[in-house]
Amino acid sequence: MKRPAVTLLLAAVAACAGALAAHADDSLYDARHATTPDAGIQHFLGPKSGGIRYDARMIRAAQIAMSRAYPHPTWRCWHYVKDALVAAQVIDSRPASPWAKQAGDELCQRYGFKKLLAVRNPAQAPVGAVLVYGGPDAGHVEIRTTTGFVSDFVSATPYPRPFLGAYVKPS
Repeated sequence: MKRPAVTLLLAAVAACAGALAAHADDSLYDARHATTPDAGIQHFLGPKSGGIRYDARMIRAAQIAMSRAYPHPTWRCWHYVKDALVAAQVIDSRPASPWAKQAGDELCQRYGFKKLLAVRNPAQAPVGAVLVYGGPDAGHVEIRTTTGFVSDFVSATPYPRPFLGAYVKPS
């Protein structure tokens, strides 16, 4: 039951790894540690992954997330996104904000993320962007994947809340 979540998350990780590779001088991508994935990982990343070099940290982050993914909401979206960002070493410490709707502000202020002002629809956000939603309660946060959205669960459609913004960490 967790396979769709795994596939989506690994696709997002693969896309992020490729984007990082394009800016290797000032990004997290480290060519010294990049390798072609073995057959077991290629099964999850897809048939084209054999020609791409991935940073081992990104593959490890995907494996961690794979073991934690659920097919339905657990109401701990910000917790799961925080863990994925730290595990992938995109950020160096766990964000302290308690509410998902505060994620964008903290990611910008403490971790160097930028809000994509032109993105007003979560479906138009680039793969790997952190998407933040508001609402009367804690809000929601998720990561854009090639085929949908992932946080503590996987969805093919954006979360039905007021969209606050898409955030990326520039290289």
